[in-house]
Parts: sequence; C-alpha cells; structure tokens
Amino acid sequence: MPDEVGAGLFADSAEAASLAKEEPHYHGHRDRLREKFAAAGGDALPDYELLELVLFRAIPRRDVKPLAKALVARFGSFAEVLSAEPARLMEVPGVSAGVASDLKVIEAAGRRLARGAIREREMLSSWGALHEYLRATMAFAPREEFRILFLDKRNHLIVDEVQGRGTIDHTPVYPREVARRALELSATAIILAHNHPSGDPTPSAADVAMTREVIAVLTPLKIVVHDHVILGRNGHASLKGLKLI
Repeated sequence: MPDEVGAGLFADSAEAASLAKEEPHYHGHRDRLREKFAAAGGDALPDYELLELVLFRAIPRRDVKPLAKALVARFGSFAEVLSAEPARLMEVPGVSAGVASDLKVIEAAGRRLARGAIREREMLSSWGALHEYLRATMAFAPREEFRILFLDKRNHLIVDEVQGRGTIDHTPVYPREVARRALELSATAIILAHNHPSGDPTPSAADVAMTREVIAVLTPLKIVVHDHVILGRNGHASLKGLKLI
C-alpha cells in the first residue's frame, strides 16, 4: 500500500510538473501586448494585435493571434472585421456566436463614440469630425446604406437616420420621403451620405442625378442640402466639393 501511495504521489507530482511546463505560451504574450497598448496606444498596434486585445475577453483560454490574423486576412482590416455581418464572421473557424456578438458590441461602441464627437456642434465648421463619424459608421458596411443628417437652423444635428439599405451597389432613395421626414423634424438643412461597398467613393451619374432631385424637391420648402458625402474604404467624396451640386 505505501508503495502504491508513493507511486500515486509521484504521478500527481509528475502531472503537475507537466502542466507547469505546458503553461500556455500566450499568457506572457497577452501581458506584453497589454503593456504595449498601455505604453503606446492603439495606433502603434497593427490591426491583428488590436483585434487580439478585443478577443482576449471573448476567448480567455486560447491563443487568439491565429484567429485575429485569419479575420484580418479574410475581411481586410480591423474596421472591416467589426463591420462584417455576424453570419460571415462565424464562417471563420473559431468564431462563435458569442465572439461575433462581442465584435459587434465593439463596433456599436465605436459608432456611439464617433456620434458623440459631432453632437451639439455646428456641422459646417466640423467637417473633419463629421467625416470621421461617417467613416466609422458607413465606410466598411457590406451593403449600401443611405443616411441623412437632419440639421436645425443653427446647423446642429437633430437626428441621424438610415433611410434605406440596399444591395452591394444600390439603395433606392425617394426624394418626397426625404422631404416628408425633414418637415416632421422641422429641419432647415440636411446632409446626405451613402457608402460604396466597392471601396471607391467616386460619385456615379445616378448619385448626382438623385441628389439633384432631392434638392429640387426641398428647395421650395426652404430646406437646404449642404452636401452629399460618399464613403468608401479608400476615402470619401463630396458632391459639393466636386462642384456637382
């Protein structure tokens, strides 16, 4: 019996030693990455490392670097990972419904933060903040969205609304519906915005024609269309800046 007890203790000690040797290598990596983030900030991290930090809490007991790299390789960038639809995220091995949900929460938080930067600000003097907000909100969406920012007489934001979502290259827009909503909100001006999922923000002939139709409907109502901004992964285009309206 003593020999059996000794053998059992030896086995337990050997197993403990083995487990100690098998301490997951990513534990130290996580600490180093957190220290890097604390010291240099997010801008110093490549997209996959920033994504690792997001995944740490969602997947606490696994090396997430391969998954982070796989996600960036699949979708193109940190922003495009967050903007991807949950079903597409879960096509990547290792992404559960819970992980996809956590990524979408981060996306929503980023949008809320960007929106906060433009609230209570005069839009015509805050174009930089406006473009950053629109980029965070729309530039990486997988389908075309048409968004309107309704402004009051001080050109402050009343509300920002998605008026329609379409396919990868088209969203129907109805000028009279735009006018109806502007009147409901007592808006005196609007800014139109939509995204090009192709990545190229160059306005199409249809974009210009639709914008001119909206202007024609709103002008008699004394509602100004300040601009129509088109967002893409490769930047943005302003129809007013291009002198197309």
